[in-house]
This record gives sequence, C-alpha cells and structure tokens, in this order.
Amino acid sequence: MKTSRVLASVLIAAAAVVAPLRAADAAAVTGFRADVIGNMDYAANELTKLADAVPAEKYSWRPAPGVRSISEVYMHVALADYYLCSFLGAKAPEGISREMEKSVTDKAQVIAELKKGIAYARSVIEKTPDSDLDTMVKFFGRDLSKRAMILVLMGHLHEHLGQSIAYARTNGVVPPWSEESAPAKKTGGK
Repeated sequence: MKTSRVLASVLIAAAAVVAPLRAADAAAVTGFRADVIGNMDYAANELTKLADAVPAEKYSWRPAPGVRSISEVYMHVALADYYLCSFLGAKAPEGISREMEKSVTDKAQVIAELKKGIAYARSVIEKTPDSDLDTMVKFFGRDLSKRAMILVLMGHLHEHLGQSIAYARTNGVVPPWSEESAPAKKTGGK
C-alpha cells in the first residue's frame, strides 16, 4: 500500500514536469528550444509561487553572513537571466544593473523583477534560431555553443529553485505545490 502511494506520487510529479515540457507553444518554437522553454516554465512557475509564499519580512533572511538573502537570490536569478542571454546575442534592457541584487529588496518589486527576467530569457530563447544553436561563444574562458548556454540558463534556474526551497523550508514555509499535492488529513473518524 505504502509502495503504491510512493509510486503514485512519483508518477504525479513526473507528469507535472513532463506536461509543461509538451505545453510549449509548438507553433512558435519546436524541438530543443521548446523542450527547454517548457522545462524553464515549470521551474519558473514553482520559483514565483515560492517567492510569493515567503513572507515579506523573511526576504532579508540569509543563512549566514556573506551569503545571499532570500531577496538577493531572486534578484540574482533575474539579473543572471539578462547576463546569460548576452551570450545568445541579446542586450539587457536599459536600467538593468548588477547593483539591483542588493538594492531591490521590496517583495513585490523583487517578484516583478524575477518575472521580468524570466520572461526576458524565455523570449530570447524563443527568438534564437535553430541555425544559431551550434554557434560557439566564450563563457568564462570556455568555448560553449549557444545550445549549451541555453542549458546553462535552464540549469541556473533549477539550481536557485532548489536553493530557494531550502531557504523557505528553513524559515517554516512549505512550498505551495507541496501543500497542493499533500493527501487530505483524516479528521473526526472520516
């Protein structure tokens, strides 16, 4: 019985990841980029739900001195989306600066910037032609294809989703999707 519940949970979780991968707008983007966008949409949705669930007073919390606070992590994701997209040939919008990681701390503004950064990265990936995916770029002294840079973008989003889950749970915040999928508690003999 317990094994079947665990298996069912795993299958539900897998379906939650795979469904968005197939949900990418096939008319606009296909193949590799559609798969990545679907995957990024899934992670971005979880990250923004989590950012919304964390109380504003916790945005300044950091696990140790010198480590990014909750707001700094979300702003880092947003700013990195602009920076990493520069390797795909895109130019960041006016007004985007590295200092925003520390200067933007208001929860509503942080979430707005996070959503803008993610939307920007998604748009850049959508507009990167398949014919450019094998074009090589220099990234921290390494030669990487633009395809690999897109994977770096996707991996970066997932990396900080995991970090944000740990930050949230440390602060007593249960990720919203965990609460949504938790089995109903039995009460009063029912």
